[in-house]
Amino acid sequence: MRTMLLVNPKATTTNARTRDVLIRALGAAVDLTVEQTAYRGHAATLAANARAKGYDVVAVLGGDGTINETVNGLLNPVNGGTPPGGDDPSAGRPGLIVIPGGSANVFARALGLPNEPVEATGAVLEALREGRRRTVGLGQALWEGESRYFTFCSGMGYDAEVIRAVEGLRGAGRKATPTRYVNTALRHYLATDKQHPAMRLTGPGIPSAAGVYMAIISNTSPWSYIGSKPVLPTPWAAFETGLDMLALRRIGPLAMAPVVRHILTESDSLPSGRHLVQLHDEAEFTLTANRPVAFQLDGDYLGEREYVTFRATPNALQVLV
Repeated sequence: MRTMLLVNPKATTTNARTRDVLIRALGAAVDLTVEQTAYRGHAATLAANARAKGYDVVAVLGGDGTINETVNGLLNPVNGGTPPGGDDPSAGRPGLIVIPGGSANVFARALGLPNEPVEATGAVLEALREGRRRTVGLGQALWEGESRYFTFCSGMGYDAEVIRAVEGLRGAGRKATPTRYVNTALRHYLATDKQHPAMRLTGPGIPSAAGVYMAIISNTSPWSYIGSKPVLPTPWAAFETGLDMLALRRIGPLAMAPVVRHILTESDSLPSGRHLVQLHDEAEFTLTANRPVAFQLDGDYLGEREYVTFRATPNALQVLV
């Protein structure tokens, strides 16, 4: 089985010794080629080339950002080639192996993999021996002539503003720890505009909703983790269904407190309140804004946008898990 392993040498939770151990373990099971990512977007290029060269599997050792790039490389054909069609478009793409190496590893954990890279490699090797594959759907965000797939979440508004702030801290050399995310979210909440909602929800067969401050779009659940604690704003979301969304039309303390408490403590019920807008298993919807709004995708800040359309992409990938 021809396999290309993409390694992010800057992955948060691995070191050179761990990477060598994982490479030797995978190399004993498959015909392995190893490539290291060198810059932002490099994983997408490497994955697209692996697909064009007929590799059977692309493995990735890294965090959610590197995994997202890899997925986009697998789904976007090189030189404008035609993507596979039919009932199972994933059949025309290399399989995907995920080995978590980041600080959150939401996609890997949502697949049921251990959060520790050596243990996850053991689980992946077992899947290889037994020929286990899981077909998963993805989300797709489209804006201003651009598009990008996401594995577990996207967001507009407050949550994307927090990610932007944390990325700024990372650029200054600080690690993106769960504590740093929480502290940044609290500080940013005190400063955020709570009086002028910017967004409006529209979509085929969906009642429109105006006055939205923030929206969380999910392709699976959990949406994220605080350490080992799952965050569950859309607990019914799954890789096998369409997209889910939780949007807030009020973000004052009295409105936010019960929602935050619910998504941190409940596992199978939706938060409730007249100020919430919720969607489940939808194929497509659009968020428009009367001013540029912060936008994130799989925890990667992508700037400010005035509209983004979100689409479900069924049967997008086969993951060895």
